[in-house]
Amino acid sequence: MKITSRHTVGLTLLGAVMLTACGGSDNGDNRGTLLEAPQLLATVTAAQVDAGTASSGLQPISGKAKCDVQVISLNYATVGVNQEETNSSGVMLVPAGTCASNSLPLVAYAKGTDVQKPRTLANPNDSETFLLMAMYAAQGYAVVATDYLGFAKSTYSYHPYLHADSEASSVIDSIRAARRTASSRNINLSGKVMLAGYSQGGHSSFAAQRAIERDLSGEIGVVAGAHLAGPYNLSGSFKLTDAIAGYQFFVPYLVTSWQKAYGNVYSNVNQAFKAPYASYIENLLPSPTLNYTTLVTSGTLPGGPGVTPNQARDAVFQPAFITDSQTNPNNALFQAAKRNDLLGWNPKARTLLCGGAGDPTVPPAVHRDVAQADFSSRGLTNVTSADVDPQVQAAFGVGGRAPTDPTSAAFATYYGNYHGVYEPPFCHAAARAVFDALK
Repeated sequence: MKITSRHTVGLTLLGAVMLTACGGSDNGDNRGTLLEAPQLLATVTAAQVDAGTASSGLQPISGKAKCDVQVISLNYATVGVNQEETNSSGVMLVPAGTCASNSLPLVAYAKGTDVQKPRTLANPNDSETFLLMAMYAAQGYAVVATDYLGFAKSTYSYHPYLHADSEASSVIDSIRAARRTASSRNINLSGKVMLAGYSQGGHSSFAAQRAIERDLSGEIGVVAGAHLAGPYNLSGSFKLTDAIAGYQFFVPYLVTSWQKAYGNVYSNVNQAFKAPYASYIENLLPSPTLNYTTLVTSGTLPGGPGVTPNQARDAVFQPAFITDSQTNPNNALFQAAKRNDLLGWNPKARTLLCGGAGDPTVPPAVHRDVAQADFSSRGLTNVTSADVDPQVQAAFGVGGRAPTDPTSAAFATYYGNYHGVYEPPFCHAAARAVFDALK
């Protein structure tokens, strides 16, 4: 897709900080302050969005675009795991053209698990950014999406993966940054905020909803949350005896992140990891150079054809470390997981939990269904669930059905793409249906 682009003249970092600080802070500190002048990176026309959705097959799900979309880069102040001052970058997608004068609801989005440290969503050619354009911004929603701590322009020393409080801070402060950007660029936000996220982002957006409703309801008016294929029951996931798809990426990422955040997940890296991985695993993710494919093809992590999730797990981790996390309720990893579960509270806004029953990476039976049962047990009727597995099977299965032969190429393709490619658009469509009723 060819995209028209024009750049604004940036202020110096010091000048931008002084400029934004003069207006004061909504929350009594610098959180959400713009550390650089937001830059208009590109304007994507509705026709260009339609060309992209038509060629990718997304258009029957997204619908045709109603608006042009401005892509604006952000760099804003936030806080780290211990409330220390730091920064995150991100993107704001703003309906333009015939939609420019509209009063816009704001969707605050959290991305899925990312292993590429330089990647930013402030890139009109990024596939996740384009999905947000097609599903939300081109349909009349302003969108803000954080890159998280430790990515792109963030100077934070690591990414606190699936650390609920810092994920929530990154999302909340992106909303504040978006509001400042809107004020400086005459963008008319309605004040209504919707929260959404996919995969890790579903955990992040749900953590943000919990934090906002608990502490910031007077500042941020959340009218809905749509949390898509997220791992809400992390402690329950550590009880599973079989490894999830992608275990060799996600679980080492999680273990080393929580070790940095809490300091007690293991006493020595060799207690948790086998050689050769123990020698570099703590600083592997996110990677400055490697992606999911090259992590495996380079031999940095196990995987590839014929390697099962259980085999990948057993290649990376010490068996005693895994067994203790599965069986010992006082295990430090299990206790860290419990600290980052998103159960046992009462969402106030309209809330959707979406996922596909066939998801091999974030199984809904472990996460969505457990969370739904938890909320329903307290009589909450504002939390509902959606299963998009029938749509995934119809669109991508063999003859409209999920393949059943685990030795077949079709099986490998279907389940290899389920979580990352097939499931997201259908869950976003379910999210937008909720948002459209409340915007």
